[in-house]
Amino acid sequence: MKKHIPNLLTLGNLFCGTIATIAAVQQNYITAAIFVAIGVFLDFLDGLAARLLKVSGDLGKQLDSLADVVTSGVVPGIIMFGLLSNDEIIDVFHENWFGFEFRMIQLLGLLLTLGACYRLAKFNIDTRQNDSFIGLPTPAMSLFIISLPLIQEYSNFDMVKDLITNDYFLITITFLLTYLMNSEIHLLSLKFKDFSFRNNVVKLLFLISSVILIILLDYISIPIIIIFYIILSFLSDFSKKN
Repeated sequence: MKKHIPNLLTLGNLFCGTIATIAAVQQNYITAAIFVAIGVFLDFLDGLAARLLKVSGDLGKQLDSLADVVTSGVVPGIIMFGLLSNDEIIDVFHENWFGFEFRMIQLLGLLLTLGACYRLAKFNIDTRQNDSFIGLPTPAMSLFIISLPLIQEYSNFDMVKDLITNDYFLITITFLLTYLMNSEIHLLSLKFKDFSFRNNVVKLLFLISSVILIILLDYISIPIIIIFYIILSFLSDFSKKN
């Protein structure tokens, strides 16, 4: 029975991703964000459960990536597609495909979905990513994207809210995150292989700092945490090499 526990958690991630997809299509970004966050948490738990129960296997690995394609691939792509409908800074053709109206520029948002899918496929056959990630993990990208409409709705920082309605900013973020997911940059793995303080000091520092930022800055803390994660990974990798 215990060998099925991680897979059930992974299926829970997929379920949350499916609900988040429906919510994102309806532009209910709060519901989408809640279910993506739950899905990402379950994605963390399934790996932890598999290691603790010593039931890791190829089925779980493939299932995990398939679930992540939805929760951390399809959903952020749809959200970026929706955000790029909010402004007319870049005036391009409007299309109508069988009653489906959209701006051509919105299709660029789906690069996040394509990039996430490509990264997850590479991850499954890459034997180098045991102790660290190569490229930005898709859940980190997904959390970054789902935070944008929440910041736009609830943040008190008007300058940041204006940025999120700016086509150029959104397209830059889309290209940058798509590149980072599929780059050769080594990033810190947040998976705990044991519970010793010495082996997990950097991860604990990151988690504690993240909690503090969330308390102080609310939703705007999420992209800051992702940026902090990338910087911390660079510093950790640099210290290991030197």
